[in-house]
Amino acid sequence: MTPLMRRLVATLCLLLPFAAPALAQGPCPGRTDALGTARVLEIDPKGLRVGTRSFAQTLPLAPREVVLTFDDGPWPGTTAAILDALKAECVRATFFLIGENAKARPQLVRRTLAEGHTLAHHSMTHPAVTLAKLPFEAAVAEIERGIAADEAAAYGTGGAAPRVPFFRFPGFASTPKLLDYLDARGIAVFGADLWASDWNVMTPQAELDLVMKRLDAAGGGIILFHDTKSYTAAMIPAFLRALAERGYTVVHVVPKAQAAAGKPS
Repeated sequence: MTPLMRRLVATLCLLLPFAAPALAQGPCPGRTDALGTARVLEIDPKGLRVGTRSFAQTLPLAPREVVLTFDDGPWPGTTAAILDALKAECVRATFFLIGENAKARPQLVRRTLAEGHTLAHHSMTHPAVTLAKLPFEAAVAEIERGIAADEAAAYGTGGAAPRVPFFRFPGFASTPKLLDYLDARGIAVFGADLWASDWNVMTPQAELDLVMKRLDAAGGGIILFHDTKSYTAAMIPAFLRALAERGYTVVHVVPKAQAAAGKPS
């Protein structure tokens, strides 16, 4: 081997660990027309607050890139249907779990993890009054109990820090003190750039029309759905096809440390 070839091989070996997360998706088996996951975005959670509906910045996305997020699950029937649709298109998303739902349905949590999705956190019970209206200590307990329940359902045990330090406030209702608490814990806070308003009952077609209208106006971003809604579950296959037909691409978000370590997302 010549000195030049040795240098090229050494350079390739150095670059491969950084390329691996982006290459992990690969082709979609049996589906040459699948939407797929275009790239993996590794982010440093420390101090990160994203989603223009709540904060001044969002994720560093190119035009027509979207990040798919689902709140409130796992839920019987609907979560599995959404996972089926995502798997058929080889698309990866982020699921913000409610702790009591994760505790009740660990098999769905483990399936979500096994299929390559990011498991994030959304409090223990999604209190109706929102965390912003609870006493600080009670709100912190809601956050920490939810993380612990999600971790136990997904991995069997928890640790001093969550494996995926991503959190979304129920109802996007935060306070400066709670934001500072999460920042000190190294936990990123996610809002959204647009949503499907699927807390309102509607037909799958009406939801599809609404979210595509908003997405076309925004040009991309973090999208919020709820995997507890039957009409959302029914709409997702058509939504994924609409993304492909209109030239949108999906970005899968993971914590930088997790991607570097090659842990499941």
